[in-house]
Amino acid sequence: MSKQTYKFCFCFRRRFRLAATEAPPPIKALFERYSDNGIMTVDHLQRFLVDVQKQEKATLEDAQAIMHSTVHIFHRKGFNLETFFKYLFGDSNLALDPNRPVHDMNAPLSHYFIFTGHNSYLTGNQLSSDCSDVPIVQALQKGVRVIELDIWPNSTKDDVHVLHGRTLTTPVALLKCLKSIKNHAFDASEYPVVITLEDHLTTDLQAKVAKMVTETFGDMLFTPNAESLGEFPSPEFLKRRIIISTKPPKEYLKAQETKASGNSSQKENDSSEAWGGEIPSFKSRTTSGSKDDLEEEDEEEDLQDDNCAPVYRNLIAIHAGKGKGGLDDWLRVDPDKVRRLSLSEQELEKAVKTHGPQIVRFTQRNILRVYPKGIRFDSSNYNPLIGWMHGAQMVAFNMQGYGRSLWVMQGMFKANGGCGYVKKPDILMKNDSVFDPRVILPVKVTLKVTVYMGEGWYYDFSHTHFDAYSPPDFYTRVGIAGVPADTIMKRTKAIEDNWIPAWNEEFEFPLTVPELAILRIEIHEYDMSEKDDFGGQTCLPISELCKGIRAVPLYSQKGDKYKSVKLLMHFDFV
Repeated sequence: MSKQTYKFCFCFRRRFRLAATEAPPPIKALFERYSDNGIMTVDHLQRFLVDVQKQEKATLEDAQAIMHSTVHIFHRKGFNLETFFKYLFGDSNLALDPNRPVHDMNAPLSHYFIFTGHNSYLTGNQLSSDCSDVPIVQALQKGVRVIELDIWPNSTKDDVHVLHGRTLTTPVALLKCLKSIKNHAFDASEYPVVITLEDHLTTDLQAKVAKMVTETFGDMLFTPNAESLGEFPSPEFLKRRIIISTKPPKEYLKAQETKASGNSSQKENDSSEAWGGEIPSFKSRTTSGSKDDLEEEDEEEDLQDDNCAPVYRNLIAIHAGKGKGGLDDWLRVDPDKVRRLSLSEQELEKAVKTHGPQIVRFTQRNILRVYPKGIRFDSSNYNPLIGWMHGAQMVAFNMQGYGRSLWVMQGMFKANGGCGYVKKPDILMKNDSVFDPRVILPVKVTLKVTVYMGEGWYYDFSHTHFDAYSPPDFYTRVGIAGVPADTIMKRTKAIEDNWIPAWNEEFEFPLTVPELAILRIEIHEYDMSEKDDFGGQTCLPISELCKGIRAVPLYSQKGDKYKSVKLLMHFDFV
C-alpha cells in the first residue's frame, strides 16, 4: 500500500503516504564510498567489513559467502544499494554474533554469574496464582540455570507439594516438577542446573524427597564425596549434571507457621508505566532500615538440626545457610570449605553500605544468592546490578513478571552463547585491591552509538495500535545499566507520523567498568494526551557487542522476539 487512511470525528478521513523502506543518507554515503558505478563487488565488501565493521580478519571468502546468502540471482556481480541495505538489516549482520561460542568454563562455579529464577513454579503473582511445572520448563528453555522449589507437606502430611507457603497459591506435585526439570534441563544449555530447595519438611518427608530426586535424576545428579566442598567444581566439569542446594536438613517446626507475615496487606506498585518503572538507582536507595526490611521473610532461617534424614543430607552439593551472628559472621570466608549465602534485596542494599568490599571478597570463593523482597506480590523485580557489581552469582528474579529489571537480566545472559553462565570480570576477582562500586574509576572506554532507523512495526502491529488517527510518532531511548557512574538514559527526537522512522542521531557513553555494562534500547510512541506506548526493547551485553553497522531485533515487554521489528544502529569504542 502506498497510502493509509485513518478515520476521525466519525465522518472525516485522513490519508497518509506510506514511505517505502530505504537506506538513510549515512548508509547511502557509505555505499558510494565502497562501490563503483552503483555496484559493491566482493573486494569492496571485504574492505567494508574490515574498515567499518571492524572485522579485521574478514577475507574475500567471507565477503563472497555474505553475497551468496544475500544477493538475488540476477545481481551476482555484487551488491546494489538495495541489496547492500538488505544485508545490513539482515540476520547475518546482528549486533550480537549468533554463532558466538561459549568460552572459559573451567573456573569454579563461584567465578560466574548464573541465570537464576525465584519461585520458579509460579505462573503469575506471588499470592494467588497457580503453581505448575510449565513456568519451570519455560525458564529452562530460556537458559535459566537455577530453579527454586519451595517444598511443603501436603494436607495429609504423607506427600510433598511445591507451593508458595502461607498464600493462596495452588500446589503442584514435587515429582511432576522434578520430571519436567529432567526432561528440559538441557534444552537451551548443556551446563549444570542447580535446584535450590526451600525446605519445610519433616524428617520422613525429607527421606521421601531424597528417594524422588535419586530415582528421577539417577546419574545426572551430582553428589560430592565429602560432606562439604573445599572448592566448587567448574561448569565444564558439571556439564549436563543436576545439583541440589539447600540448608542442611532441619526439623520441620510449627514455629514456621507463626512467623510474622510482614506487610501482607500492602501492595508494591512502583511501575510508572505499563511496561514497568525505571530501574531503581543504586545511588538513590535509602540508608535506614524500613519496616519492610525488619519484617522481610528470611529464606535462610536457621532451624533446629536435631533430626536429619541422612540420605537427604547426602544429596546436598551446595550447602546454604547464614549461621549465627551478624554480617561479619555471615561473610566470613572459610579456607577449607565453600557455601551459599542468601540475602534479600533489602538485606543486600543495607549490607553494601557497610560491608561492600567484604561481600566482593566473600563471593570470590563462595556463592551469594539475592532474592526479591517479600512484598513484591506482583512478581516484579529489582536492580540486578546491585548484586552483580558486588560479585553475587545468583541474582534471583521472578521470571513470571516483566519490566525493565528483567530486560536487563535477559540482556546479561545473552552473553557467552546464552549458556546461562557468564564469567565474572577480573575486577571482581582481585585479592590485592578489592573492587568497591562506590569508588568512581577513570573512564576506560567510550561507547559511541548511532541510531539510524527502524522498521517492522507496520507488519507486527495493527495500523491503529499506537494511534487511532495517524501513523505512530516513534522515539528511541538508549542508555547504560551498569555501575552508578556509568548508568544513564538518553533519547532521540520523535519522528511524527511515520511507520519507518529515521532518527540518525549519535550518542556517547563514557564507561568506567564496561565489563559490567548492559546497553539498554527501548522504542516508545509519543502520545500527547496519554502515557507513551511501548514499541519494543532489547538489552545487549557491551562486552560482546559487534562493532560497525548492525541490525538490532527488538522484543516485547515479556521478552518475546518480534517477527519483523528491528533497528539499524552503529556501534564503536574509542
